[in-house]
Amino acid sequence: AASDVYKRQRAYQIEGTGQWLKGKSCDTFGPLGPWLVTADEIPDPQALSMFLDVNGKRMQNGSTATMVFGVRTLVSFISRFMTLEPGDVITTGTPPGVALGMKEPVYLKAGDEMRLGVQGLGEQRQIVVMAAG
Repeated sequence: AASDVYKRQRAYQIEGTGQWLKGKSCDTFGPLGPWLVTADEIPDPQALSMFLDVNGKRMQNGSTATMVFGVRTLVSFISRFMTLEPGDVITTGTPPGVALGMKEPVYLKAGDEMRLGVQGLGEQRQIVVMAAG
């Protein structure tokens, strides 16, 4: 059942280390593009509003202004451990509204439509599909 698939994915994400990175790194987990903007197109990366709608209902609404660590700090810190190249993407936290934080969580299921956007970066739309296998 769909709930069993979700439980397996959530267990994989938090097992052992409790590190959320695994939940953002599997194939198909972080759709991007088809284009990226350059730094000169975004005057202040710490002042971008963002949203996520699921089936037309606003589920998340946030801003980069509330990030625990700002963009400059993240880039500086991460570059101590790895080489960052133009086009690299650093995934960060999540705006308020995730299912895990709800009293009655509502999780994505096959057929759900997600629409998300970040001010100045554009919007994208995906339909959730059940993983093969």
